[in-house]
Amino acid sequence: MKALILAAGFGTRLWPLTEDRTKAAIPFLNQPLINYSVEYLSSHGIRDIIINLHHQPESITTALGDGSRLGVKIEYSLEEEILGTSGALDRVRESLVDDFVVINGKIVTTIDLAQVIAEHRRQNAIATLVLKRNRALEHFSIVETDDRGWITRFAGFPGAALMQEAVGEPANNIGAVASTASDTPLMFTGIQVLSPRILEYVPRGCFSHSTIHVYPQAIAAGEAVIGHVSEADWYEMSTLGRYLEAHQRLQNGSVTIGEACVIEPGATVEQSILWNRVTIESGARVCRSVLAEGVSIPADTVIDGAVVVRRDIVRQIERGEVIGENVIVPI
Repeated sequence: MKALILAAGFGTRLWPLTEDRTKAAIPFLNQPLINYSVEYLSSHGIRDIIINLHHQPESITTALGDGSRLGVKIEYSLEEEILGTSGALDRVRESLVDDFVVINGKIVTTIDLAQVIAEHRRQNAIATLVLKRNRALEHFSIVETDDRGWITRFAGFPGAALMQEAVGEPANNIGAVASTASDTPLMFTGIQVLSPRILEYVPRGCFSHSTIHVYPQAIAAGEAVIGHVSEADWYEMSTLGRYLEAHQRLQNGSVTIGEACVIEPGATVEQSILWNRVTIESGARVCRSVLAEGVSIPADTVIDGAVVVRRDIVRQIERGEVIGENVIVPI
């Protein structure tokens, strides 16, 4: 069985961490984020993998090579112009002759993929999408299903009424919950098992998006596009807040420290992520922040709830501010 990992996106919501690498190459618990997708697939016996690339492709190819270090075989599909989540399938359609898996390269999960594959085959589905309950009412499209578990529609985002009914923390926090299980919308996790028949609905030679241009047409034709609802752990790192929150949950609030970091005596670091070669000078305080590779925090500086990257790697300041040799962007 083959798999395609989607890793071509620009990662604009993760800027400035994606200034010098694609989002799937940012470190997560001290290894490239995409490693988790590769290892996840390999743990379910899938070792023939295609990865699509566009933005900063060398950040992935350098990290993974041909895949042999991780016990898999990796081929790359380099998109000169970004093709979208289903346009990526069109470009490699000749390789997809049997059932295959598509997974986003920005997630960490314990979802049982074997169960999903078994359900896909049992129902002879054209597509099986793994769904979760969006208890936090985050900014994910609502997926509607019927009493058979077949997907009927991809709707909009959770609206103001649902947001007001939420209890707990704000809706952009992973820990928030909806008021009851019955009114909790379903969302798509980015994990899917597909029959090669789905390629009949994928436009040729152009940009296309699976939940806009492909699945609705298959649903309208009466095809079995089914939803497999999982309660397993799933973390998606497409925003700075989610990236920090996932670290905090998996590290129980402790600090993640990369290679060759220096924290001088008298410095304080709490609930933060330090990439490689970070220096924090004496008297500085860092809390709930992400310090990217090579960043140096001067003595007696306070960084709280922010991402910091070196000024010399940033081509254009999109947001935040420049302070000394750093660009500091609030989370």
